[in-house]
Amino acid sequence: MSNFFILLMGFFIVVANVIGYILYKKKQNLYSGAFAILLSAGLFGGMGGILALFVIRDPFAIFYGLQVGYFLLINSAIAFIIAIIVTVIKRYNNQTA
Repeated sequence: MSNFFILLMGFFIVVANVIGYILYKKKQNLYSGAFAILLSAGLFGGMGGILALFVIRDPFAIFYGLQVGYFLLINSAIAFIIAIIVTVIKRYNNQTA
């Protein structure tokens, strides 16, 4: 049963990143992609918690959803940091050129 939830967590993380990448390609803005990952952290965290609650039938299963949300929050923080670094590098290159 734990392998199922680990795979589901990986699936949620991959789907959130794909959604962020699609938004980045659509708007050509790294910040919108990172923000989409941040919003999907709450969505997928809630979905994971509800799904675990129905599968395990234990009130403490909701913490699984919180764990998925936590990993996606870390993921979105990394995406925001990368966006900030890319912005700083682009502005530095534009000033020196």
